Amino acid sequence: MLRALDIRDILIIDHLELNFQPGLNVLTGETGAGKSILLDSLGFVLGWRGRAELVRQGAAQGEVLAEFDLAEGHPAHAILEEAGLPGGETLILRRVNTAEGRKTAWVNDRRCSGEVLRALSETLVELHGQHDDRGLLNPRGHMALLDQYANVQGLLASVRAAWAGAAKARKTVEATRAALDAVRAEEEFLRHAVGELDKLDPQPGEDEALDTRRRQMQAAERIRGDITRAFGLLSDGAETAMGEALRWLEGVAGQESGTGLEEPLAALSRAMIELGDAQDGVERVLGHLEFNPGDLEDCEERLFAIRGLARKHDVQADDLAGYADTLRGKLAALDAGDQDLADQEAALKAAEAAYAQAAEQLSAARRESAVALDQAVMAELAPLKMERAVFETRISSCAPGPEGSDAVAFTVATNPGAPAGALNKIASGGELSRFLLALKVCLRGEDASKTLIFDEIDRGVGGATADAVGRRLRSLASSGQVLVVTHSPQVAALGGHHWQVRKQVVDGMTLSQVVPLADTERVDELARMVSGDTITEEARAAARALLAG
Repeated sequence: MLRALDIRDILIIDHLELNFQPGLNVLTGETGAGKSILLDSLGFVLGWRGRAELVRQGAAQGEVLAEFDLAEGHPAHAILEEAGLPGGETLILRRVNTAEGRKTAWVNDRRCSGEVLRALSETLVELHGQHDDRGLLNPRGHMALLDQYANVQGLLASVRAAWAGAAKARKTVEATRAALDAVRAEEEFLRHAVGELDKLDPQPGEDEALDTRRRQMQAAERIRGDITRAFGLLSDGAETAMGEALRWLEGVAGQESGTGLEEPLAALSRAMIELGDAQDGVERVLGHLEFNPGDLEDCEERLFAIRGLARKHDVQADDLAGYADTLRGKLAALDAGDQDLADQEAALKAAEAAYAQAAEQLSAARRESAVALDQAVMAELAPLKMERAVFETRISSCAPGPEGSDAVAFTVATNPGAPAGALNKIASGGELSRFLLALKVCLRGEDASKTLIFDEIDRGVGGATADAVGRRLRSLASSGQVLVVTHSPQVAALGGHHWQVRKQVVDGMTLSQVVPLADTERVDELARMVSGDTITEEARAAARALLAG
């Protein structure tokens, strides 16, 4: 509920504080007194598009503050939480417009964007009037209004879930098809590459091992001859000479004592042992250097084959085995893909059937409720002196979506036999106002979370019709809050709270004021609305009669 509105330096308002009440609040005043400025100011603080220049002439900035009471569970709480803004039972919106055109907004003293303001406004206020493109005249919202009237939230949730399930299944099928098509495009390459890799069967680390072996064999060809000659000298020349020397020296030492040959003999014996070790070591090296000349050719051939295949597939030689596994996986996916695709297509078909069934149930509920809504609106039109008009909720098929496969539009025919059409295309100003009121009375239901604002919705009607309009507005306000800008005394008399909008000149400047009216003041205002500028006793008597009901 809108609790208060504080306006500073907006158009012809210097400072205005309004405290609204539950029930039916009426605002009256002469044409041009500034009633529309109140709506412009409220729209500004709610983030609506409006006049480009709002700041009062000579002021540095204009400011509007709106205070709302939020009941527990009000939809605005969810928006505040999602935006990270402070909540509570009171919601205070403040927006400033500088003379240069810069706009800044706050929600509960926290800076916020215009987008957040507009999202909040959708949960706080509904504006209805002859140029209402935000509410009942907007065909894009007709299906949501019908669904609210039909109370099909459960069916709608089922349709949305079924749509999401079908969309997910469709996405899976499309992804699988795309993957299979991509694999099929390279199937010939895959099979050739896998066959080539399987035939070669490269192993991790094999490239390095082959390269080392190749280098050893190449080196062996160069050094084997030298090592063989050295081994021959060690085995034949050195060993024979040392053996002969050892035997001669041992013979001398055995015949004569004190020759001093003990140490040379010991050293020579050790040298014979070291020589033997040297011979064994060189022999082992020669053993390692022995290879078949064809082995080098085979080694080089495999090494070059591995490296050539690595360059061909642009991978490291040690990664060829893993690359082969990847290609085999693609081939396996291709081989199994047709069955997977068939299973996924069957799941998609089932999901689409489930959606179609849920959408048809929702459509049936909408068609049934549309008939009931049409009857309810027609019943409301009769007291509004539009008993010859025809209201019809048209439901047609459209492309399937998360809300079903229906397009909903409210249409009217103002006279029997006349073609039906959109509300704002067929009805005149006064007729349109009454259509909107009748429709809103039927659609209000138990939802009183929003403040309803009717801007001169009674224009073009009077007498009993205006009284019927006022009574329906009062009925709407019985469970919530309704603000009405009106020129009709019959409507104004039914208000629970009455404000008069008036203009006055202060220091040569025209300013707009809004004042709450006491009972006696209210009589005079209603009398003015009945008779014009000259208030007569007859007009006052008529005003009292209207207030008496």
